[in-house]
Amino acid sequence: MSSLLLSLTVGTFVGGVAGYLGTLMLGRRMALVAGPLGHLTLPGIALALIYGFDISLGAFPFVVLGIVSIWLFEMRTKLPMEALTAVVFASGVAIAFLFLPIGQAEAALVGDVSTVNLLDATISVVLMTLVFLTILKIYPTMTLINVSEDLAKSQGIKVKKYNFIYLLLIAIIVALGVKVVGSLLTAALVAIPACSTRNLSKNMLQYVLGAIIVGIVSSFSGILLSEFSGFPAGPLIILVNSVIFLTSTILKR
Repeated sequence: MSSLLLSLTVGTFVGGVAGYLGTLMLGRRMALVAGPLGHLTLPGIALALIYGFDISLGAFPFVVLGIVSIWLFEMRTKLPMEALTAVVFASGVAIAFLFLPIGQAEAALVGDVSTVNLLDATISVVLMTLVFLTILKIYPTMTLINVSEDLAKSQGIKVKKYNFIYLLLIAIIVALGVKVVGSLLTAALVAIPACSTRNLSKNMLQYVLGAIIVGIVSSFSGILLSEFSGFPAGPLIILVNSVIFLTSTILKR
């Protein structure tokens, strides 16, 4: 398979599922959490660049460590999850810039999906399919938790367990998203598709399907633009997303 086809496959799967997860995160006012978590991947990316292995593989353990820390701190302190995320990610960024090779920093900060091989693409597609199916299963429960954790607990829902699953899904999206758009732009990958379709959707089905479609279209278009222009795909994907969002604000009634 050509490198362009592999890049398009990974980009569209990650973009679509990120958009889907973004609809859940936006409802909980957590769409920007993916940004600090993206920064938390930097120590793992630094190690991957130094020792020559896949950046998503390097990023994932550090994101999971951050997610577990946030989850434990939330249970211990009862502070908001977004506030704890900001606390945890700062140490990751500090550690990363002690070791990150400056000459290779672009791949860490804005991604480089053109480097994916067949194994990377296969793993990404399998993981994104599993994440999609998991979101589909927990979506109604997480929506109720977003509305009221107390109400969810009164219905016998194990809120802590679902919050952990939810955070783990974010971790997987972030770990794979850094390859597509880099650690600086992962928040936009989940937030903008959801924001765009929220402007135009009239019901939940339109909202969810619209976010998935926007995520797929923006990733596909950004990678194609990168192929023809020579600019990095990550920023182009986000710029396409931004154009779609601006269009949605104009069309909103």
